[in-house]
Amino acid sequence: MTLEIPAAAALWFLPFALPLCIWVAWSDLRDMRIPNRAVLALAAVFVVVGPLTLPQSVFAWQMLHLVVVLLVGMGLNAAGLLGAGDAKFAAAAAPFVALGDVRFVIALFAANLLAAFITHRLAARSALRRLAPDWQSWTRHTEFPMGLSLGPTLAIYLVLGALWGTTTG
Repeated sequence: MTLEIPAAAALWFLPFALPLCIWVAWSDLRDMRIPNRAVLALAAVFVVVGPLTLPQSVFAWQMLHLVVVLLVGMGLNAAGLLGAGDAKFAAAAAPFVALGDVRFVIALFAANLLAAFITHRLAARSALRRLAPDWQSWTRHTEFPMGLSLGPTLAIYLVLGALWGTTTG
């Protein structure tokens, strides 16, 4: 398997993006909110590290991913299909994904979403819930903390990119 993201870029993005992905999952579980600071920090990681690790033309095109995903996310949020924080995080994560890897990332997200949903619902009904009894995600039964899947999807993609991304030379 080879991913289109350059392995070196994924390696550089990973130490900065991984803590943010964990923060997003944690805060969405706890408060059913994805902090704007986490979204802005993730976008800043791409803006700062991207030009150092990607060719200029690739960096520019991938920045366009942010705009496109943000516009789609705004539409989905307006239709009540997606939370605003989820839309903003997806937009901030979009530039990290190489265009040739979009189908792979969609499949990865789908699998991750299913696993996260089942795990969350089982944990909410088990003794594990006592570890964090005040988390909002336990009591909002009609909502799901999408950050629990969005953050790990980006993290997994970057890890896989570091292992199986394209190499130069």
